[in-house]
Amino acid sequence: MTQSKNNLLLGISLGVAIISLAGFLIMTAAYFQKNQELAKALSGQANQKNNANNSQSNNQPASANVQAKVNSNDWIRGDKNAPITLIEFSDFQCPYCAAFHKTMQEIIQKNTNVRWVFKDFPLPSHPYGRKAALAAEAAGEQGKFWEYADALYANQDKFSDEYFGELAKELGLDTAKFNQSLTLEKYAKKVDGNQAEGAAAGVNATPTSFINGQKIEGAYPYQDVQDIINSLKK
Repeated sequence: MTQSKNNLLLGISLGVAIISLAGFLIMTAAYFQKNQELAKALSGQANQKNNANNSQSNNQPASANVQAKVNSNDWIRGDKNAPITLIEFSDFQCPYCAAFHKTMQEIIQKNTNVRWVFKDFPLPSHPYGRKAALAAEAAGEQGKFWEYADALYANQDKFSDEYFGELAKELGLDTAKFNQSLTLEKYAKKVDGNQAEGAAAGVNATPTSFINGQKIEGAYPYQDVQDIINSLKK
């Protein structure tokens, strides 16, 4: 009887030991798997960061291989036959675009050999970006695109559903025609087409511009843009 009892106790002890060992092995495997997944995730983040740093060095133009083209319905400021073309993808509610707009106004004033081509690229993070683009296109229908665009960039703090109509009135537009165009989103196809074109050309932030095919990202100051233009004159 005693021997059977001892065997039973020994069996129970061995069973507990085996269960404990199995649990330890499972926990150890899970621990290493978790660490491997974490290391893999951190490695991926590091690679993404390195790729971003490599593709966007400070104030250095990116590769000139990416191209954007001038379409017949694009808005152009300056000589339409100028040898140097700056194509800008912009968002009317973007503060960096407002700063770059001032740069480009000065560039056009001082360079007769440059044409400035504007394309809409409203970002989803800006609630009035797309509506402002549609409003500017509606103003362009009445020959006041650039005047309307200049006013939008100068008054971003006033953006509201009412402001776009008020600005049209200030510029002497036919407000009934303007409001109808804006309400019906008459130029949605053009705005959306500009966005699709920009995305295909590698645009993912505003402002992004192409100077004779050379891509620059961000609100470059006047002198930096002028230096690029000067290098193209040679």
